[in-house]
Amino acid sequence: MRAIQADITTLTVDAIVNAANNLLLGGGGVDGAIHRTAGPELLADCRLLNGCQTGEAKITRGYRLPAKHVIHTVGPIWTGGRCDEPQLLASCYRRSLELAAEHGIRSIAFPCISTGVYGYPADQAAAIAVRTASATLRTLPIPIEVTFCCFLRSDLGLYNARLAADSAEGAS
Repeated sequence: MRAIQADITTLTVDAIVNAANNLLLGGGGVDGAIHRTAGPELLADCRLLNGCQTGEAKITRGYRLPAKHVIHTVGPIWTGGRCDEPQLLASCYRRSLELAAEHGIRSIAFPCISTGVYGYPADQAAAIAVRTASATLRTLPIPIEVTFCCFLRSDLGLYNARLAADSAEGAS
Protein backbone atom coordinates (compact mmCIF):
# COMPACT_ATOMS: atom_id res chain seq x y z
CA MET A 1 0.00 0.00 0.00
CA ARG A 2 1.19 3.49 -0.77
CA ALA A 3 -0.08 7.06 -0.79
CA ILE A 4 0.50 9.63 -3.52
CA GLN A 5 -0.71 13.14 -4.29
CA ALA A 6 -2.28 13.17 -7.74
CA ASP A 7 -5.43 13.53 -9.80
CA ILE A 8 -7.01 10.06 -9.66
CA THR A 9 -8.36 10.42 -13.20
CA THR A 10 -4.78 10.34 -14.55
CA LEU A 11 -3.67 7.07 -12.93
CA THR A 12 -2.89 4.00 -15.00
CA VAL A 13 -4.20 1.24 -12.74
CA ASP A 14 -6.66 -1.59 -13.26
CA ALA A 15 -9.35 0.29 -11.33
CA ILE A 16 -9.97 3.62 -9.69
CA VAL A 17 -12.57 4.03 -6.99
CA ASN A 18 -15.21 6.70 -7.39
CA ALA A 19 -16.51 8.38 -4.24
CA ALA A 20 -20.02 8.44 -5.68
CA ASN A 21 -23.46 9.46 -4.51
CA ASN A 22 -26.33 6.99 -4.18
CA LEU A 23 -27.63 7.66 -7.70
CA LEU A 24 -24.25 7.00 -9.39
CA LEU A 25 -25.11 9.67 -11.96
CA GLY A 26 -22.20 12.03 -11.40
CA GLY A 27 -21.84 14.95 -9.05
CA GLY A 28 -19.14 17.23 -7.73
CA GLY A 29 -15.60 16.60 -6.54
CA VAL A 30 -13.91 13.36 -7.56
CA ASP A 31 -17.23 11.95 -8.81
CA GLY A 32 -17.69 14.79 -11.29
CA ALA A 33 -14.05 14.64 -12.39
CA ILE A 34 -14.28 10.90 -13.07
CA HIS A 35 -17.50 11.27 -15.05
CA ARG A 36 -16.12 14.19 -17.10
CA THR A 37 -12.91 12.34 -17.94
CA ALA A 38 -14.53 8.95 -18.65
CA GLY A 39 -17.10 10.47 -20.99
CA PRO A 40 -20.84 9.98 -21.49
CA GLU A 41 -20.55 6.21 -21.79
CA LEU A 42 -19.83 6.01 -18.06
CA LEU A 43 -23.05 7.83 -17.23
CA ALA A 44 -25.00 5.50 -19.55
CA ASP A 45 -23.42 2.47 -17.84
CA CYS A 46 -24.17 3.87 -14.38
CA ARG A 47 -27.84 4.37 -15.24
CA LEU A 48 -28.10 0.59 -15.66
CA LEU A 49 -26.79 -0.05 -12.13
CA ASN A 50 -29.91 1.34 -10.39
CA GLY A 51 -27.93 3.26 -7.80
CA CYS A 52 -25.86 2.02 -4.89
CA GLN A 53 -26.43 1.86 -1.14
CA THR A 54 -24.07 3.60 1.27
CA GLY A 55 -21.18 1.28 2.12
CA GLU A 56 -21.64 -0.85 -1.00
CA ALA A 57 -19.76 -0.89 -4.32
CA LYS A 58 -20.50 -1.50 -8.01
CA ILE A 59 -18.22 -1.74 -11.04
CA THR A 60 -18.20 -0.32 -14.57
CA ARG A 61 -15.69 0.01 -17.38
CA GLY A 62 -13.33 3.00 -17.32
CA TYR A 63 -14.08 4.17 -20.86
CA ARG A 64 -11.84 7.18 -21.60
CA LEU A 65 -9.93 6.93 -18.31
CA PRO A 66 -6.45 5.35 -18.21
CA ALA A 67 -7.95 2.91 -15.66
CA LYS A 68 -9.75 -0.10 -17.13
CA HIS A 69 -12.50 -0.05 -14.50
CA VAL A 70 -14.27 2.28 -12.10
CA ILE A 71 -15.51 0.91 -8.81
CA HIS A 72 -18.25 3.19 -7.50
CA THR A 73 -18.76 3.29 -3.75
CA VAL A 74 -20.97 5.52 -1.64
CA GLY A 75 -19.42 6.83 1.54
CA PRO A 76 -21.36 8.02 4.55
CA ILE A 77 -22.22 11.63 5.27
CA TRP A 78 -20.56 12.63 8.56
CA THR A 79 -23.09 13.35 11.32
CA GLY A 80 -20.67 13.16 14.22
CA GLY A 81 -20.41 9.38 14.21
CA ARG A 82 -23.97 8.84 15.42
CA CYS A 83 -25.17 6.93 12.32
CA ASP A 84 -22.63 4.10 11.94
CA GLU A 85 -20.35 6.24 9.78
CA PRO A 86 -17.11 4.38 10.73
CA GLN A 87 -18.64 0.99 9.86
CA LEU A 88 -20.10 2.32 6.61
CA LEU A 89 -16.81 3.92 5.56
CA ALA A 90 -14.92 0.71 6.34
CA SER A 91 -17.47 -1.17 4.25
CA CYS A 92 -16.69 1.09 1.26
CA TYR A 93 -13.04 0.02 1.31
CA ARG A 94 -13.77 -3.64 2.08
CA ARG A 95 -16.50 -4.03 -0.58
CA SER A 96 -14.41 -2.20 -3.21
CA LEU A 97 -11.46 -4.53 -2.63
CA GLU A 98 -13.67 -7.62 -2.61
CA LEU A 99 -15.28 -6.53 -5.87
CA ALA A 100 -11.83 -5.86 -7.34
CA ALA A 101 -10.69 -9.38 -6.43
CA GLU A 102 -13.85 -10.87 -7.95
CA HIS A 103 -12.96 -9.16 -11.24
CA GLY A 104 -9.25 -10.07 -11.21
CA ILE A 105 -8.14 -6.49 -10.63
CA ARG A 106 -4.50 -6.33 -9.50
CA SER A 107 -4.08 -2.59 -8.91
CA ILE A 108 -6.56 -0.11 -7.45
CA ALA A 109 -6.50 3.56 -6.46
CA PHE A 110 -8.77 5.02 -3.80
CA PRO A 111 -9.62 8.69 -3.29
CA CYS A 112 -10.22 10.05 0.21
CA ILE A 113 -13.79 8.76 0.48
CA SER A 114 -16.34 10.95 2.31
CA THR A 115 -13.86 13.66 3.33
CA GLY A 116 -15.03 16.31 0.86
CA VAL A 117 -18.59 17.60 0.87
CA TYR A 118 -19.65 14.60 3.01
CA GLY A 119 -17.59 16.12 5.84
CA TYR A 120 -15.87 13.05 7.30
CA PRO A 121 -12.86 14.13 9.42
CA ALA A 122 -9.81 13.42 7.26
CA ASP A 123 -7.66 11.95 10.04
CA GLN A 124 -10.36 9.48 11.09
CA ALA A 125 -11.10 8.58 7.46
CA ALA A 126 -7.41 7.89 6.76
CA ALA A 127 -7.16 5.59 9.78
CA ILE A 128 -10.22 3.63 8.68
CA ALA A 129 -9.01 3.42 5.08
CA VAL A 130 -5.56 2.07 5.91
CA ARG A 131 -6.75 -0.28 8.65
CA THR A 132 -9.59 -1.71 6.55
CA ALA A 133 -7.56 -2.07 3.36
CA SER A 134 -4.75 -3.79 5.24
CA ALA A 135 -7.11 -6.25 6.93
CA THR A 136 -9.08 -6.93 3.75
CA LEU A 137 -5.99 -7.53 1.60
CA ARG A 138 -5.00 -10.38 3.93
CA THR A 139 -8.31 -12.15 3.19
CA LEU A 140 -8.35 -11.88 -0.61
CA PRO A 141 -7.47 -14.75 -2.96
CA ILE A 142 -5.23 -12.52 -5.14
CA PRO A 143 -2.71 -9.80 -4.30
CA ILE A 144 -3.88 -6.27 -5.09
CA GLU A 145 -1.65 -3.20 -5.15
CA VAL A 146 -3.44 -0.39 -3.30
CA THR A 147 -2.77 3.29 -3.89
CA PHE A 148 -4.39 5.96 -1.75
CA CYS A 149 -4.63 8.91 -4.13
CA CYS A 150 -4.75 12.17 -2.22
CA PHE A 151 -5.70 15.40 -3.93
CA LEU A 152 -4.57 17.54 -0.98
CA ARG A 153 -1.05 17.58 0.47
CA SER A 154 -2.53 17.55 3.98
CA ASP A 155 -4.32 14.27 3.21
CA LEU A 156 -1.10 12.79 1.85
CA GLY A 157 0.58 13.50 5.18
CA LEU A 158 -2.23 11.77 7.06
CA TYR A 159 -2.09 8.67 4.85
CA ASN A 160 1.70 8.43 4.97
CA ALA A 161 1.61 8.61 8.76
CA ARG A 162 -1.08 5.90 8.91
CA LEU A 163 0.79 3.68 6.47
CA ALA A 164 3.98 4.04 8.52
CA ALA A 165 2.10 3.15 11.71
CA ASP A 166 0.43 0.17 10.00
CA SER A 167 3.81 -1.02 8.72
CA ALA A 168 5.34 -0.70 12.20
CA GLU A 169 2.43 -2.63 13.75
CA GLY A 170 2.80 -5.37 11.11
CA ALA A 171 6.51 -5.69 11.86
CA SER A 172 5.89 -6.15 15.59
